[in-house]
Amino acid sequence: MLSPDEAWSVIETQLTALPEESLARRAAAGRVLARTLPARVDVPAADVSAMDGFAVAGDVPAGESRPVAATLAAGVAPGYRLQPPSVARIMTGAPLPAGADRVIPVELAVVSRDATTVIFQESGKAGDHVRRRGEVLRAGDPLLPAGALVTPGALALFATHGYAALPVHRAPRVAVLATGDEVVPPETEPAPGQLRDSHTDFLLAAGRSLGLAFEPLGIAPDRAAALRPLVERGLGADVLLLCGGVSMGEFDLVEGVLADLGCRALFDGVAIQPGKPLVFAVHERRDRDQRDHPGPGLVFGLPGNPGSVMVAFWLFVRPALKRLLGFADGWWRGALPGELAAALPGAGRRDRFLAATLELRAGAPPLVTPHPPKGSHDLAAYAHGAGLVRVRAGSEPRPAGDSCEYLPLGG
Repeated sequence: MLSPDEAWSVIETQLTALPEESLARRAAAGRVLARTLPARVDVPAADVSAMDGFAVAGDVPAGESRPVAATLAAGVAPGYRLQPPSVARIMTGAPLPAGADRVIPVELAVVSRDATTVIFQESGKAGDHVRRRGEVLRAGDPLLPAGALVTPGALALFATHGYAALPVHRAPRVAVLATGDEVVPPETEPAPGQLRDSHTDFLLAAGRSLGLAFEPLGIAPDRAAALRPLVERGLGADVLLLCGGVSMGEFDLVEGVLADLGCRALFDGVAIQPGKPLVFAVHERRDRDQRDHPGPGLVFGLPGNPGSVMVAFWLFVRPALKRLLGFADGWWRGALPGELAAALPGAGRRDRFLAATLELRAGAPPLVTPHPPKGSHDLAAYAHGAGLVRVRAGSEPRPAGDSCEYLPLGG
C-alpha cells in the first residue's frame, strides 16, 4: 500500500498534457493555452490621447488664449495636422494630431461660450497624457505564454488582436461506469438490499466543475461477462472511472477484467481514509493516434462507498485531469492553512480526510468546520462543505482553535 505522495508520484509519470485543439475564442475560457500567440497589431495602434482635453504643440503661457481648430473623437482616422498656435479638442483614445506633443486636460482649460477659443491654466510638458504607439505591445510580441490560463481578461486581449479561435490543450474524454448488483439508477425504487446510484451524479457534476462532460456508461452487474463489454467501451476514452468492484470480495471483478483487457495495474491501495482500495491502471489504447493522445489510457478504479469515491476523485483524479488539460497540479496542491471551528478527530496509520466548510475572515485564517463521518458510507457527511480537511497519519485529536490543512474543492 502506497502513501498518498507515493501514489501521486506513480500517477504523474503517466500524465502528459493532451495535444492542441482549436476552440472558438469564447468557448476557450478556463482552458490552457497550448502555444504562445503573437500580437497582431501595435497597442495602441497610434499615438493617442489618454485624457479628454486639448492637443497642443509646445508650451502655452498660462492665461493665453488659443483658437480651437478641430475636435477629434475616438475612432477618427489618424492624419490631422495641427497648425500652431491653434489647438485641437481631443477625446480619450483619439489619435494625436501630427505636430502636437502633449495633451492638456479639460479640467485645466477655460473654453469660450462658442467653443472657438480656450485659455489654459497650466502648460504641462511634452508627452503629458499621451499614449505612445506600441507602448503596450508591438505586433509580433508574445501575448500570453503557452501554459497560461485563458481567463476573461485573456479573452479580451485575444479579441483585441482578432483571434477568432485559440489553440488550447484538448479536453480529456472521460467515461464513468458504476458497478454492483445492488446498485440501481436514481429514478428506480430500490428493492430490499439495493441502493440508488450516487456515484454517477457526483462524478458528472465534478467533471463539469472542470469544464468536462463525462460520458456515463450506466451500471454494470457483478458478472464478468456483463462487465467486460462496458469496461472495453470505457477504455476507448482517455480516462475511465470505475466505481466499486475493486476490493477483495468474491464479486470484486474489476481488476481481473481490466487485466484480461490488457490493462496494467500500477497500484491497488493508498494509505488514505476513506479510499484505501484505489486502483490505478494504464493501457495502450488500440485506437490511439499519437498526435491525438501521446500517453497511455488511464483507469481509476474507485472504491464503492460514496465517501471513498469523493475523496479519491478530489485527491487524485481531479489533479490528473487538470494535468491532462495543461494545468500544473498535484494531489494536495492548493491546500490552505485554516483554524478549526470545531474539534477534529485524530488518525491512525492512514491520512484521514473529512468534508469541511470554510468561512473566510478578514485578517485571520479561514475558519474550518469539519464534518466527521460515521464511515466511508456516510454520504450525508461527505455531501457537506466545499472542501476537505486533512488529518495526517498518527495525529492526535485537535480542539477548536487549533490549526488545520484545508483543500478547497471549487471548480
